Amino acid sequence: MVTFTVEDHAGNRQPIEAPDDMGLSLMEILKASEYPVLATCGGMALCATCHVEVLEGKDGLGDATDVELDQLEALPEYYPTSRLACQVRISDELEGAVIKLRGEDN
Repeated sequence: MVTFTVEDHAGNRQPIEAPDDMGLSLMEILKASEYPVLATCGGMALCATCHVEVLEGKDGLGDATDVELDQLEALPEYYPTSRLACQVRISDELEGAVIKLRGEDN
């Protein structure tokens, strides 16, 4: 299991514990935890409605792919630590990370 923190649109922070051995994406965990993540494209990196900002712990996540960057760079608010939650896999690298929701619901 891996534990990370999610900051919602109102600034409230909540720890989340997720299995790191099932190949799940951050988007799937956020949706299962009932956060307002639209994920319109179903995790194909085509819509950017699962946009998050990694406030702490980005170093272990690796770099965004070109497809992911294309979507992120088209957003009105794009940060150096922006990622698409559908492209971030739940793994040890997320331990202790702080993720801020940025998707369309803000």
